[in-house]
Amino acid sequence: MQKREKEYYIMMLLLQFGMTGVFVSLDLFLFYIFWELILIPMYFLIGIWGGKERIYAAVKFFIFTMVGSLLMLVAIVWLASYVGKVADIPSGFTTNYLIISKHSPMIPMAYQQWIFWAFALSFLIKVPVFPLHTWLPDAHTEAPTAGSVILAGVLLKMGTYGLVRFNLELFPQASFEYAHLISWLAVIGIIYGALVAMIQSDFKRLVAYSSVSHLGFVVLGIFSMTAEGLQGAIIQMVNHGLSTGMLFLCVGMIYDRRHTREIAEFGGLARVMPAFTVFFAIAMLASVGLPGLNGFVGEFLTLLGAFKSPFLANQWFAIIAATGVIFAAIYLLWMFRRVMFGTIENPANSHLPDIDKREWTVLVPIVIFIVWIGVYPSMFMKYSENSTRKLVNKLELIKFGKERYLLPGAEVIEQADNK
Repeated sequence: MQKREKEYYIMMLLLQFGMTGVFVSLDLFLFYIFWELILIPMYFLIGIWGGKERIYAAVKFFIFTMVGSLLMLVAIVWLASYVGKVADIPSGFTTNYLIISKHSPMIPMAYQQWIFWAFALSFLIKVPVFPLHTWLPDAHTEAPTAGSVILAGVLLKMGTYGLVRFNLELFPQASFEYAHLISWLAVIGIIYGALVAMIQSDFKRLVAYSSVSHLGFVVLGIFSMTAEGLQGAIIQMVNHGLSTGMLFLCVGMIYDRRHTREIAEFGGLARVMPAFTVFFAIAMLASVGLPGLNGFVGEFLTLLGAFKSPFLANQWFAIIAATGVIFAAIYLLWMFRRVMFGTIENPANSHLPDIDKREWTVLVPIVIFIVWIGVYPSMFMKYSENSTRKLVNKLELIKFGKERYLLPGAEVIEQADNK
């Protein structure tokens, strides 16, 4: 950053503060406050420190996110009033998540479906899911490198987190009703994002459309509502943040040297930047889903969960989504070949410096986690296993009248069947 450095770091810290609040809030109104707070620093990060079209991208990002958020606020007020009366809260109003989660599944379907979509729309815009994705390529392309990394690494995961935390947990019947629709949108996003990425000439836009494709796997895993699918979706949130975040860092390093992101401007970089080429290859292969790296674990589990899901009961979701892995290999390997191999035809590329100590310090820890998760994923997935299985038990108990997973301290199946 060459301008307004103090303000830049203030916005980054405010963004971190807001994101932390989103993930730890157990009060719906407090969750909404943090959710909206994040708009402010991200708007300024794009609008002040972004590229040539930064104002357009910032306004588009703000409007898209704000529209969904306002609908969610209306739903929170209605939900707090309804549960407050049902739960005999003295004030007749509560935004306590733990209280609402006990009573919201009993909301009549006629109301539940509207509240479900008010929450879901906000989260699906943030993910984003096709056809609500159009703000993302512009925001990614115009944002500064750190903005793109934090957008891919954490901000997009707020949407998928919300789908698990609120839509599945609070509105299970509506989730069953609309699982097919949202899963088809996820599958369309997987294919569409990959096909559009193939024709991009800009580094950042290519990686941005790859995010639309990869996050489709996460949404598909969530609405498979199986333990495998949910576990795969959760670990894929982490994996996407690592691999795509690293790709954006690598693009930022190239842009810092050449001040262009056009793929056609490069070629033969492996000759002058061998260390950078290796790091870029690792990030690219992780994003493709190469076995042994982190991307494979999440994609395999989400596809497995979708294939065997009793809620979707249609293997075509997994079969069609699997073609997205092939398309990802096509556009990423094509991009890598054009940029890294061949002869150096542009004289500006012939004397580019390889990565320095600061860049080594940034990239090496990410590579360690990419390989670690790819080789030994259970080390990370064990932390979410119990909560995932409890959620799946709850959903299957509501839908089929029985639990699949008997957890330590859980009620026996006979009691569930009697209910």
